[in-house]
Amino acid sequence: MTVSPSSAKAADKLLTVDEALERILAGVRPLPAREVALLEALGRTLAAEVVADRDIPPFRNSAMDGYAVRGEDVATAPARLRVVGAVAAGGMPERAVGRGEAMRIMTGAPMPDGADTVVRVEDTDNADDVVTVTAATPRGLSVRQAGEDLARGTTILRAGDVLRPAEIGLLASLGVSRPRVVARPRVAVLSTGDEIVEITETPGPGKIRDANRYSVGSAVLAAACEPWLRPLVRDTPDALRSALRDAMSADAIVTSGGVSVGDHDWVKPIVSELGTLDVWAIAIRPGRPLAFAQLRGGDRVVPLFGLPGNPVSALLTFELFVRPALLAMSGRRKLHRPRARAKLLDELDKPGFLRFFARAIYDAVAGTVRLTGPQGSGILRSMSLANCLIDAPPGPSTIAAGESVDVILTDLPEDH
Repeated sequence: MTVSPSSAKAADKLLTVDEALERILAGVRPLPAREVALLEALGRTLAAEVVADRDIPPFRNSAMDGYAVRGEDVATAPARLRVVGAVAAGGMPERAVGRGEAMRIMTGAPMPDGADTVVRVEDTDNADDVVTVTAATPRGLSVRQAGEDLARGTTILRAGDVLRPAEIGLLASLGVSRPRVVARPRVAVLSTGDEIVEITETPGPGKIRDANRYSVGSAVLAAACEPWLRPLVRDTPDALRSALRDAMSADAIVTSGGVSVGDHDWVKPIVSELGTLDVWAIAIRPGRPLAFAQLRGGDRVVPLFGLPGNPVSALLTFELFVRPALLAMSGRRKLHRPRARAKLLDELDKPGFLRFFARAIYDAVAGTVRLTGPQGSGILRSMSLANCLIDAPPGPSTIAAGESVDVILTDLPEDH
């Protein structure tokens, strides 16, 4: 099919950032659920609730190395008690503890009947026959009750929860060796353009090394997805068409470059040929040219995100649009980074009619934010130095130092 870059003419109306994100999120769905080995579930999203089928711990046990006693016998000190046995972790007490008696006990060992308190070794003379307790000990001290961590019948994890090391431990304690989780999206990452070369090459005249596949691929990995870096794509319709068809075996595709309206910007016309182009002009800087599409191959629908070629624009639009979409595909409930208000330390110049995202450094203690330096869309170091984005709405072209601004805390996990 013959295509022309004229099919990539500028849109009549720009979408707002919020409108674009709403459309993008409406166009993606969580991937199917599958069972995986427990360690492979780290960072993934639980697909079904988990209910405790037993108490954890299943029995009363000691939280300290010491002596299991009756609390009434150690309410005052000193106290002398007859040692009637010992119990180690993994063992069982051979008898109960009576009045005036004590049983040596190790951390995690079951409490003997009759005992309700553990006196730590440091508060005794550590004797084996008659032990002297040298410090008064409150009743119930250092005793873990059955079900104190997890009570039988309690829902401990819900669908949509992200499995961190603590959640993996909870599942292990319940014997869940293969939890059911949402599949991790496999994301094809493509860079387009005749001007880019592999990072192992020395760039010739008019050429630059391709940073975008690696920065964007890393952003995919940071979103707990699987990046699939594809070969460089040259600025021809046939090359791009072939690359996109190959990439459709992935769950999503992210391209960078070729989404503007130049003579060699082929992403939008080729994407329109292979699927449905939904979004490609947004009232934002940096990153105004951006494409969102759904490619179709048989019964498969693969979302495609066409990012600008400038390295800052590519990473910033990934953060604002692609990351939330990939999290939604991963089954996450929380898609948006936390925000804060901060006092601006630098004067900020911006376009008056666009929503501007400045790279900045937020000081939570001082409640201040300052720019990382020059804000050009080709200055990748402005992203490297940043721990937040200043979200400046359309309006006056200058925000004075001292004003309060809204910041997106890009170094923190999503909280809503």
